[in-house]
Amino acid sequence: MKSKELLSHLFEACNNGRSLAQLHSQILKNGLAHDSFFATKLTSSYAKYASLETARIIFDETPHRTVYLWNATLRSYVREKQWEETLNLFLHMVSTTVTTDQKPDNFTIPIALKACAGLSALAAGQMIHGLIKKNGKIDSDMFVGSALIELYSKGGQMGDALRVFEEFPQPDVVMWTSMVTGYQQNGIAEEALLFFSQMVMIKRVTPDPVTLVSVISACAQLVNLKTGRCVHGFSIRMGFDSDLPLVNSLLNLYAKASSVNNAVNLFGEMAKKDVISWSSMIACYAQNEKAVEALDLFNEMVQKRFEPNSITVISALQACAVACNLQEGRRIHELAVRKGFELDVAVSTALVDMYMKCLCPVDAVDLFKRMPKKDVVSWAVLLSGYAQNGMANESIAVFRTMLCNETQPDAVTMVKILTACSDLGILQQALCLHGYLVSSGFSNKVFVGAALIDLYSKCGSLDNGIRVFEGMAEKDVVVWSSMIAGYGIHGLGREALQTFDRMLRISVLRPNQVTFLSVLSSCSHTGLVEEGIKIFDMMVHEYQIKPNSDHYGIMVDLLGRTGELDKAMELIDQMPIPVEPHVWGALLGACRTHHNVKMGEIVAKNLFQLDPNHAGYYILLSHIYAVDEKWDNVASIRTLIKEKGLKKMPGYSALEVRSKVHTFLVGHRLHPESEQIYRLLTKLEVKMREEGYVPDVDFLLHDVE
Repeated sequence: MKSKELLSHLFEACNNGRSLAQLHSQILKNGLAHDSFFATKLTSSYAKYASLETARIIFDETPHRTVYLWNATLRSYVREKQWEETLNLFLHMVSTTVTTDQKPDNFTIPIALKACAGLSALAAGQMIHGLIKKNGKIDSDMFVGSALIELYSKGGQMGDALRVFEEFPQPDVVMWTSMVTGYQQNGIAEEALLFFSQMVMIKRVTPDPVTLVSVISACAQLVNLKTGRCVHGFSIRMGFDSDLPLVNSLLNLYAKASSVNNAVNLFGEMAKKDVISWSSMIACYAQNEKAVEALDLFNEMVQKRFEPNSITVISALQACAVACNLQEGRRIHELAVRKGFELDVAVSTALVDMYMKCLCPVDAVDLFKRMPKKDVVSWAVLLSGYAQNGMANESIAVFRTMLCNETQPDAVTMVKILTACSDLGILQQALCLHGYLVSSGFSNKVFVGAALIDLYSKCGSLDNGIRVFEGMAEKDVVVWSSMIAGYGIHGLGREALQTFDRMLRISVLRPNQVTFLSVLSSCSHTGLVEEGIKIFDMMVHEYQIKPNSDHYGIMVDLLGRTGELDKAMELIDQMPIPVEPHVWGALLGACRTHHNVKMGEIVAKNLFQLDPNHAGYYILLSHIYAVDEKWDNVASIRTLIKEKGLKKMPGYSALEVRSKVHTFLVGHRLHPESEQIYRLLTKLEVKMREEGYVPDVDFLLHDVE
């Protein structure tokens, strides 16, 4: 007896295969190998510290297997996520056990259901559910209930999950959490928050950190910063603020909500950080176009000996893409190769995106061709990358190749191809894509409809855009905003205002920042100054939407177009947020249009401090000097541009003839028919001059090579 007790206590000291083998030897010598207690302990210990295969051998060699031994073996397979083995062993247990001490209990069933959830085997899980219905005792167990909720949630059957939940008169925190998590993971974030509110406010069930992680994830899905911050405060009061998964989920929320300051403060307060913490903060910077900060943090992470994972690398590559930092991008590419991440389809896709946005399409295509596996996102990144680099034909060709390779585009990919075509204004392709959308069932997707309206508007076919808009049974705020923007692009400011008014009258939708940006842009394009000022005032006071830099930029452009330069400068001076370069850029453009040299110099000084390497701003100032015939100043600016090594990205245009897209870059004669084209242009110019047309060449004579 003493020997048996001693051997039992020795299990606590065994934490590796060698010590376990020695103990196993002693158990064999004492003739206890087939003892159910020792068989169970050996099975669990071998699976945990040594070999799952050895654990299974011990299980198979044990003649009388109690439910504890079955559960220990099943649990070992679940720990290794060997779902199929788990389910097969459970079915073997059900079909072979006879005595009461061998039959499945309330610990066995959750293990089997977890395996079904892992395999997405909903039908098998439903069969097990039916089996346990015969045993009311097990059926009413909360462990079983939570496992059933998880099963149905992962199978997308939230109705069944809710019915299981409602069978329990007093569900515990685990069951409540399972429901909240289920709604959140199925993209029903609003219901997740309602369920959480009911749990805390009505049923007075105290949530744990796992519950709060799901709640914060739901807030991130909805970009609901207000509720998320309340949950953050609640977690501090509950003493959960040091729970790492919870804090990491908060970082993700602040990143999604563009609340960089909150994320920075939280990250700085963290006593303990893991690779997820660092990755979340880097992603926060990258997603909010703070590329320098993202890359600095990435380098700091590496210096502090934290091993970046694939998600970290993807975020760092996004930062390189935002900053067009090819040198850093190549360095991270080398790191990805060393770590073996390049084979990861998500990392490879991020690399393709980085090279495309760093204007290296050849490198991007070479990498894409070498990718062992490509998903729909990879194809979407390649085709949109071609479009961003002005390679219209290649972009369309990629879409066709994608279809030939039997890779079915999803709705997000269709939005990307629609956006690519809208940037190029290719009407024939727009019509073809519209037909494909209808035949493929994408046309009823609201956000696809919004992209289609934008496409037709930018292709010069506003009537088609209007038909799409009017034909949509459901219109969200993005659709209305797209239609308003479409009218603005075509110089129909009054119609844009009427559409905005119609949105407010007949729908319950609340205009957002993008809606107001579309309305203000329409006013700017058509010189509706008073109306634009009223809309801006409505946004701030009636809807209490804080203007961002884009709104101020549009207002400056609106005032500048009509010559109200002093008012535009006054608006900039009163901005409660930092003035970004594009706002000053709008005013500098207005100074050029209205020949205001003095103000142009003041504006340029501010611009050069904020963005000293933007060639376009220097060129704008040189144009202002040229109009005023200040040739020494023009020469100084040109010299400065050359000394800094600045180059202006050449503009391009695309023309569609007989379903073929022809792309033209400024200053290039790469088109095979360029000689004939320029001869025709010369003839047209002669005829135009004969008709009295005098071209304004002031701005063209002083550009940069």
